[in-house]
Parts: sequence; C-alpha cells; structure tokens
Amino acid sequence: MLFGDHLCLIRGGGDLGTGAALRLHRAGFPVAVCELASPLAVRRTVAVSTAVTDGEITIEGMRARRVDLATELVSTAETGVVPVLVSPDLPDIPLTVVIDSRLAKQTLDTTIDDASLVVALGPGFVAGVDCHAVVETLRGPRLGRVIWDGPAATDTGVPGEVGGKSSDRLLRAPADGEVIWNYSIGDLVEAGATLGKVSGVEIRGALTGTIRGLIVDGATVASGMKVGDVDPRRTGAGGGVHEVSDKALSVGGGVVEAVLTWLDRSSRAR
Repeated sequence: MLFGDHLCLIRGGGDLGTGAALRLHRAGFPVAVCELASPLAVRRTVAVSTAVTDGEITIEGMRARRVDLATELVSTAETGVVPVLVSPDLPDIPLTVVIDSRLAKQTLDTTIDDASLVVALGPGFVAGVDCHAVVETLRGPRLGRVIWDGPAATDTGVPGEVGGKSSDRLLRAPADGEVIWNYSIGDLVEAGATLGKVSGVEIRGALTGTIRGLIVDGATVASGMKVGDVDPRRTGAGGGVHEVSDKALSVGGGVVEAVLTWLDRSSRAR
C-alpha cells in the first residue's frame, strides 16, 4: 500500500499542525492544510499557516504554498509541496485522513464521519465518539501518545514549562485592538522591555531570552489573547526560531503512528 495514495488534510497550520505536517511529509504522505484567512499562529517562522500571508514558506526543507482553490489541494500535494487553502470548512474533495490541529480545546465541527480516519489533537475530543484517535498534547510522560478510546488529558489552563518558565514566557494582549511590534521573531530581548503595543497599551516581556513567536504585525486581537512567546533558554539572537519545537515533533510523531496503525489494521481486515 503506497502512502502517496492517502491524502492527509490538516485543519489548522499552527505550531502543532506543522509538526504533524512535517512528520507526515517526511514519511511520504501527501499533506494539505486548511487555515483561517487571518491566522492566529504565534510561532510563524515554523507554521505553514504563514503561507496564507506570505504566499509560501519553507520549514526544515518542507515547502508550503498558498492555493486558492480546493481543486488544487490534491494535485499540489502530489508534487511534495504542502498546499495551504483558506477554508474554515472541510473542502469538497475525497478525504482519506483528516487531522484537527486547531487546538480549540472543545469540539467544533469535526466529526468521526469526516474521513476514513479522523485524528484530533489535545483536549476537547473523545476517541471513538468525535474522532477515531486523539493525540495527547499535554507536556509530560504521555505527550504524543495515541489514544484510541477516550479523551486526552483535561486542559489545565497553565502553559507548559519551557526553560523552567511557564506563564511568564507568554505575551498576552493587554487590550482589544491592533498589535504593533517593536521587535521581530529571533530578536534577543531583556526582561521588562516594551515589545509592542495594542491600542497604545504596552506589551512588556517578563523574561530575558529570544523571541520565538509573535502574532502577525497589525493583527486584531482581544484582551488576554496569546500574542507572543519568549524562549528563556535562548541567549543568542535567532536561536532555534526556524526549528519545529520538540513538542510539535512529538505530537507529529503521534499523528504518524495513528495513521500507520490505521493503515495496518485496514490491510489486515481485507
């Protein structure tokens, strides 16, 4: 059975969705992505959703390109390029595998009947009810595990630790409005620096480190929304911002395991 016969459509091209795309792409599966017209990804240098705003992006050798028609998804994916389509809904094309990586932490419109295999990332889904498999996204000993019966761990509301820091590493919008940044992804910043503003209200970083994520400049955000991420492990400008995170790779590995397990079970059932 050839992997190229099974298009894997990912809903959401942020950090974790990109980890899944990269792992599937490297394993030989054709991959396509559906994204919002205004992506909310913070780690834009390693998010295929950036193709929506920039036209295309290459991440660790994987090239993603925006397409404008659903009919282009299959033909583009067959070339080894990951097509990214602006579509909040599933496109009207034959689908073998659907992966919901939107991390809404609640069920939206994905159902177990969307494809032969439906995989969902993180909390809000129950394997066997909303989808066929759930991949654990909570940092810890179960990160990346595939669950075939039941839910992932409940959302704690507390960001996972990176370099010993949790909530302090995240930047959140201090008000509703448009984000204007003073820095770029990859810049080294000091604790207390004014990194940007929302509607004139300053966004100050709590840590010294490298900026590894900022929502796109000019985005309209709501108060409290995650808009950036500072990595305290990085002490040099640019460090690691073009590499998919360890978490994304682990979750992506779980997605590949789910797809391969399903293919093996399907072949045995014949």
